[in-house]
Amino acid sequence: MSIFSRFSGGVKTGPVEYIIAGLGNPGKEYELSRHNAGFLCIDILANRTGFSTDRIKFRALTADTVINGHRCLVMRPQTYMNNSGEAVREAAAFYKIPPEKCIIIFDDIDIPFGALRIKRKGSAGSHNGVKSIVYHLGSDNFPRIKIGVGGKPHPNYDLKDYVLGIFSKDEQKVLKETMEKACDAVELIVGGDIDKAMQTCQLQGVKKENAEK
Repeated sequence: MSIFSRFSGGVKTGPVEYIIAGLGNPGKEYELSRHNAGFLCIDILANRTGFSTDRIKFRALTADTVINGHRCLVMRPQTYMNNSGEAVREAAAFYKIPPEKCIIIFDDIDIPFGALRIKRKGSAGSHNGVKSIVYHLGSDNFPRIKIGVGGKPHPNYDLKDYVLGIFSKDEQKVLKETMEKACDAVELIVGGDIDKAMQTCQLQGVKKENAEK
């Protein structure tokens, strides 16, 4: 069975079991920015699964779909990054989804470019979107899929400018592999096998200068 078959959505029955939220900022100007890695990963997941996040609900663009036999709400919060938790909280409260079944996908400047890290839970670190989710859910006990975008090129470089900077075409090619692996991880986590996701889907990443060759 191909990975595309395994991901294909089925008939939606029963309650929503999982929330899958990719983080980013709405607006054309942010579309390909580092901070929108979560949104970009949702795009790949949508292409593989055959859904579209075109329904506005919970202050997010959402899709109600089936992944690996489980009904999921996939969402892209439209609250801007720093208030991502508001949208996730509304959806989780409506569907009575506990934090441990809220899968959050986001960029991470603290791991190498192109790396992938899957965690069962943990602190928000320096990521304001994750801080917002921890605050609004009242818990840090939710799975997270971190997409490495690498650190600032120089200590004096403005962090906001860096995370809102646009991925080059060569960087996009490298990240596509990372995001495909992230989608594999989503399927495994939804299927109840986060341990396997952590064992088989994590990537070490590459030096950015190599990605630009």
